Amino acid sequence: MRRRDFITLLGGAAAWALAARAQQAALPVVGFINGRSAEDAARQGAAFRKGLQEAGYVEGQNVAVEYHWLDGRYDRLPSLAADLVRRRVAVIATPISTPAALAAKAATPTIPIVFGVGEDPVKLGLVASLGRPGGNATGINSFVGEIVAKRLGLLHELVPKAVRIAVLVNPRNAASAEATLRDLPEAARARGLQIRVLNASTSREIDAAFAALEREPADALFIAPDGFFVGRRVQLALLAMRHGIPTSHSARESVEVGALMSYGTDNADMFRQVGVMTGQVLKGAKPADLPVIQSTKFEFVINMITARALGLNVPPTLLARADEVIE
Repeated sequence: MRRRDFITLLGGAAAWALAARAQQAALPVVGFINGRSAEDAARQGAAFRKGLQEAGYVEGQNVAVEYHWLDGRYDRLPSLAADLVRRRVAVIATPISTPAALAAKAATPTIPIVFGVGEDPVKLGLVASLGRPGGNATGINSFVGEIVAKRLGLLHELVPKAVRIAVLVNPRNAASAEATLRDLPEAARARGLQIRVLNASTSREIDAAFAALEREPADALFIAPDGFFVGRRVQLALLAMRHGIPTSHSARESVEVGALMSYGTDNADMFRQVGVMTGQVLKGAKPADLPVIQSTKFEFVINMITARALGLNVPPTLLARADEVIE
């Protein structure tokens, strides 16, 4: 190749690279925040991108997504939200992360926010009403209070002799902890169950919680919905099996790694729905005019391998109600 041709080729390649970077820089940016660990990026990130695609957006082509997986480090939220606001991202998306939604709402009254929360978004101060949000935020709601009571009932059906129920909450996720501890005691009293609360915000504190259960045993463990706990699902499942304690979780991912049961929102569908609404906002829809959507897809999953290891006899009627049974 002649030197002149080589220089021309090199210059063309450099120009193409610069143009590609310029195009990427010109794309609207979605700031994505979730409380789980990066281990969930593949499945949940794919569900979010599927929702974007349904709304006409493909990552890398006409939208850029900046992912932030917190792994339960909610203390990072104020600075992270402030940075996204400073850089004027197009939308902040916070699927299944109430702390992230609240931090984003506190950081900006103008940048659109699409959330996924388990608590009442009106009581949280995210929207004025479900039908007319009226501000810069809208999204998906699963009303965790109703789920908490049903999940406790399913756990009691699986472990009918249980009387002492330990409840593990993450105090750093105040909204989830408060909602769980507000709704669970009444549901427990109706079934003649005793509640004992344990706190954990780190892996070491999870170990300490199980050590406390060894000193003062419980018949079952109810784990509050929390991204950090989902991220620590393997640790929780191993400890529960080691201590021989049945556990109830909010996410199917926990049952897939050995927990006894889960009942809660179809998380993949919520991530997808948040992606769809994010796409609608990117197209020009105002969050103030987009009604909050109530989740309608819930999953009840049982791990029969774990049930047998714990010596539990699962009634056929309960198995028939499960959306999935892991054998």
